[in-house]
Amino acid sequence: MTRPSGPSGGGTASPEQPAGPSPDDDYADDAYPGDFDDEPVPEQDRPPRRVRRLRRRTRSRRFRRWRRAFFALILAAVVAAGAWALFFSPWLMVRSVVVTGNRLVSRTEILAKAGVATGTPLIRVNTGRVAARVGGITQVAGVSVARSWPDRLVITVRERAPAMAVTLSGGGYDLVDVHGVLVRQVATRPAGLPLFSAPADVSSPRGNPDIAAAAAVLAELPASLRGSVRSVTAPSPAQVTLHLAHGVTVLWGSTAQAAVKAEELNAVLHTHASYYDVSEPGTVTSK
Repeated sequence: MTRPSGPSGGGTASPEQPAGPSPDDDYADDAYPGDFDDEPVPEQDRPPRRVRRLRRRTRSRRFRRWRRAFFALILAAVVAAGAWALFFSPWLMVRSVVVTGNRLVSRTEILAKAGVATGTPLIRVNTGRVAARVGGITQVAGVSVARSWPDRLVITVRERAPAMAVTLSGGGYDLVDVHGVLVRQVATRPAGLPLFSAPADVSSPRGNPDIAAAAAVLAELPASLRGSVRSVTAPSPAQVTLHLAHGVTVLWGSTAQAAVKAEELNAVLHTHASYYDVSEPGTVTSK
């Protein structure tokens, strides 16, 4: 009697499958679609494994090259669009110029000096050159120019502050800052502003060494002491004399060692003398 095969004891015995992967499996793993047709390829017609790997690497390199080219085109398009927007877009052109910090100089004069035309691409505005042109105005001590995107230019000026009044021969006063630079002319001396008393009438403070020395001394004084100065005389740049409140006179001398002189003067002012000589630091005299 023939023994039935299979676990259930019935049916027909199936042929035993060979162990391990077949050559077809190895070929299928390495191949790409299109490497062979649906019909089985005889073993002798199949390309070697080395050739199949070379095909894969070639295709991979081609894919990477196309991908790099694609992203390069995208980047170039973005750069081109950005350049067009900065230099040609109507949304990034100067539509307004804002001026701040001006009191003595009119906005019209500042804009004329700035020379920035409406419609100029904001990126093309040379802020350094604009600042240099506006800084050429006598009353301007400092200026900064900044772009305010998308369409505005901001000019911020710092004007010179009057530190001393100079009596003019034709009447009125020239107000000069601590550098001796003319700020403006007025008919009446502002209250609290020291007066420069010249031995002769001054036609203009420009280029006057005595006025420049007097203004430089005022600039070096502590704020508390500067506020008590009523007038300044300077027969020469080395003989600057301050006339304080309550009839106190201080022979300051030249502009040298101003910090030392100011410290020594503060140390002796409590003696309530009417005259102090600090022209030679270290040898303060009073009477």
